[in-house]
Amino acid sequence: MRVRCTDVCVSFWDGLRQIEALKNLTFECAEGEFLSIVGPSGCGKTTLLRVLAGLTIPNNGLVEQPSVSASGDNRSLLVFQEDSLFPWMTVLQNAAFGLEMQGVAKPIREARARALLDRMGISGREHSYPRQLSLGMKQRVAVIRCFLSGPSLMLMDEPFGALDAQTRSTLQQELLALWDQHRNSVIFVTHDVEEALLLSDRILILSRQPGTVTGEISVQLPRPRSAETALTEDFLLLKRRIFHFLSPQESGPSHVA
Repeated sequence: MRVRCTDVCVSFWDGLRQIEALKNLTFECAEGEFLSIVGPSGCGKTTLLRVLAGLTIPNNGLVEQPSVSASGDNRSLLVFQEDSLFPWMTVLQNAAFGLEMQGVAKPIREARARALLDRMGISGREHSYPRQLSLGMKQRVAVIRCFLSGPSLMLMDEPFGALDAQTRSTLQQELLALWDQHRNSVIFVTHDVEEALLLSDRILILSRQPGTVTGEISVQLPRPRSAETALTEDFLLLKRRIFHFLSPQESGPSHVA
């Protein structure tokens, strides 16, 4: 799914104060692109995802999404950082929930869910409940549920931010493998610059509140990427450029190839 935001502004009242979360935010995400968004805490990254998911209505500006994508599906799904599984459902039921809502027959949806659960290392836990799982396992199930639902656009709000480094690295590779197979459009919010570089085709850098685009970097590192990619000279050069855009003195939109 191709997405375009033009001069999007979002503000809200916090007690007696009006908070400007996003100001004149303009960008585009191409169909099949993995786009990451980084920026300081409180810069409006989550607010932007909520706008794209239709959960928050902007005060001004335009959000354009095609009524029907090339695949005939115009749905977008949001994956949160915190546990978003239904606690009363088993792992298998949670994973297959999107397919169930689409009317897919139980044997078919469960077979598809089991295949991905096995691929992501959760076979044998199909009948467990979320309270019986580690945080890493819960996030695996949340990602599986999203992919099985077949959205044209995946919106991911720091889905691996609360995980330890080893688990995060494993899930990053699993996410990339699934994305490479399906090529959904992905807009991925993260505070981790290395994560953004390992995953993305392109990275947008947002300013401090109110959030607006102050930098854009095209990540032309060869795929597949691994933890060793982070040790290369090209990776470190891109990382330094991102930190340059994130520095307080940097202002005005910039583009780096």
